[in-house]
Amino acid sequence: MKEGPDIARVAALIGDPARANILTALMTGKALTASELAEEAGVTPQTASAHLAKLQDSGLLTQRRQGRHRYFALASGDVAQVLEGLMALATVSGHLRSRPGPRDPALRRARVCYNHLAGEAGTQLYDALIGAGHITVAGDDLTLTEHGAARIRGFGIDMDGLTRARAPVCRACLDWSERRTHLAGSLGRALLARIEELGWARRAEATRVLAFSAAGDRAFAAFLTDIGRPENSAVSKASAP
Repeated sequence: MKEGPDIARVAALIGDPARANILTALMTGKALTASELAEEAGVTPQTASAHLAKLQDSGLLTQRRQGRHRYFALASGDVAQVLEGLMALATVSGHLRSRPGPRDPALRRARVCYNHLAGEAGTQLYDALIGAGHITVAGDDLTLTEHGAARIRGFGIDMDGLTRARAPVCRACLDWSERRTHLAGSLGRALLARIEELGWARRAEATRVLAFSAAGDRAFAAFLTDIGRPENSAVSKASAP
């Protein structure tokens, strides 16, 4: 018997269509009830309970109780990163759903990937930070520079709080629709929260879509231009549109 991680077991758990739908539904970062996940998976509540038990036992999901309800969520950002990577692989390999639906363009533009910004908007943000030298790349490791930290602080984000957190500040995540990298980690989470706090975008109900308003689109574009200037040491304060 070979030793090492049992990727076949994890792959089999994710590979079931109903369980894959459950995991994908939780990519919004929002906890859902068993009945909500049964509807997402297209199975009966009894079948969903069996799937949820397997996913929880395997460490892919966590559960918490509140009153009579049980709420399920992805166990960690690592699970979300694996799922996003599999979506990218499925796209490259041509394994696409036969009914993409009218929301695809919106999903490709901007969406929530567990707790950070993904889609075209996510890769644009990542490219701006890398291009300006605010984040450096060494292999798989991303590092926020001192100048980058100052720019992020000027956007209204508590950098001291981010550096005290256990989670990595910067982390690369493969974007399934763009097939390039977007930013995860505690900084990616904080940037998404700040964008929502400023009112530039809001989460569409029951989907992963992050819908930018017209004013929010302009403000986000201006922010990308401003943060993408490595020669500009002045930090401008972000303001709501």
